[in-house]
Amino acid sequence: MTFLLVAAVVIGGAFYIGRLEYQLPGPLQDDKIVTVRGGSQTVAQTLEREGVISNPLMFVIGLHLYGVKDDIKAGEYLFKQRSSLKDVMDVMVSGKSVLHPVTIPEGLTSEQIVARLMENDLLTGEIKTIPPEGSLLPETYRVPRGTSRRQVLDKMMADQQRVLQEVWLARTPNPLFTSPDQLVVLASIVEKETGQADERPRVAGVFLNRLQKKMRLQSDPTIVYGLVGGKGTLGRPIQRSEITQATPYNTYVIDGLPPGPIANPGRAALEAVARPLPGKDLYFVADGTGGHAFAETLDQHNRNVARWRQIEASGRATTPAVDHIEPPKDETRGDATRAGPGEPQKALAQGANGPGFDASEGKPFDPLLNKTYDLNSPQTVPPALLKR
Repeated sequence: MTFLLVAAVVIGGAFYIGRLEYQLPGPLQDDKIVTVRGGSQTVAQTLEREGVISNPLMFVIGLHLYGVKDDIKAGEYLFKQRSSLKDVMDVMVSGKSVLHPVTIPEGLTSEQIVARLMENDLLTGEIKTIPPEGSLLPETYRVPRGTSRRQVLDKMMADQQRVLQEVWLARTPNPLFTSPDQLVVLASIVEKETGQADERPRVAGVFLNRLQKKMRLQSDPTIVYGLVGGKGTLGRPIQRSEITQATPYNTYVIDGLPPGPIANPGRAALEAVARPLPGKDLYFVADGTGGHAFAETLDQHNRNVARWRQIEASGRATTPAVDHIEPPKDETRGDATRAGPGEPQKALAQGANGPGFDASEGKPFDPLLNKTYDLNSPQTVPPALLKR
């Protein structure tokens, strides 16, 4: 009996000490990301080679000791500095692989989004069909290495439906919209017209006022989309003949909204259209800071256009913009008029062109770089845009 008791104590003590061994800090000097795959022996060798553990045999024994031999998962893991053998096992049993950001900017077409996903080496698989325009939610998605591109698209589509439903239910009632699809169409135009987050509700208000008055929207991005569709960029200035060229999307030619979205708008643009800033604005033009000056009348707008001409010619304006008064406050909007996700573009030096944000994604040849002419009068298109 005494012998059995002593043996039990010895075995128990050895087991306890062995377990303590698995709690001791490991050799890893800094946090490290390691990709592991294969069986337990291969995993142990990989971890030793990467400096995560120093005793692969103890690691394999530990998998049996803790009963997790069949529970460790292949993947890309972040191991913390001085991780113990038990810590390393816990990380691999959890299956919580490193998540990498996949960022899709607002205002891209579905074709452009698919192209970006295909260029991302973190992702796998093919994309056989282009999702419908406006069906994807631009956002930063965090995914493990090896995620399929189809999975990312499915997530973007599901999130867009969820966000659109939330925005639609919280909208300011407007008889101009009879379906969420119409809201997406106008939001895509607003998204392409301004890169200033805090301008979106006011730009949305301009277009809604024009629709209310049966005025054509006359939005440049719709010209480009009608010409190149999902490719998203024209790559040169708009030509005079193209301003009045009949396409289903050209809002200089058609009445009302185009038949579908011209890009994939983000949540902020959807909210801007759902809850626009109230006012009487019907026009807007570049103001030389990367934003726009708004006007209620054609006379005001023409003065703003003349001011922009001064900036283009001399680098500065000698007259203030007509739009120097704060827009009317809408107490029901709360913080909705402030910048949404992402910061507003920084103001540029006086006289500089605003950063392009639409058809050419900010490239120098962006034909939509700072609208400078009357939305309601193609005859006032500046000479620079009439060059062939």
